[in-house]
Amino acid sequence: MPISRSEVLKIAELAKLHFDEAELAAFTVQFQRILDYVETLKEVNVDGIAPTSHLMAAEGFEQQILREDATHASLPVEEALRNAPDRGDDHFKVPKVI
Repeated sequence: MPISRSEVLKIAELAKLHFDEAELAAFTVQFQRILDYVETLKEVNVDGIAPTSHLMAAEGFEQQILREDATHASLPVEEALRNAPDRGDDHFKVPKVI
């Protein structure tokens, strides 16, 4: 499915992007590569694989990703503040942001 220059311009307009001619040509090539890759993915045999809308819905997710919470000792204050450019007694000092 070839992508046209006008389609890239429409995508750019929707994304509020402005391209010069060189960028437009480069993005057209990149978009085409993305579309070609999607076409390749459509060829993958997914028979017997249940569709999921979220990774956590996949079977066995919790055993693979989640772990038990464990507490650990915090970094000592003196060590944490050792290289601070500006520090208070026991805290970092930062410029006021309003």
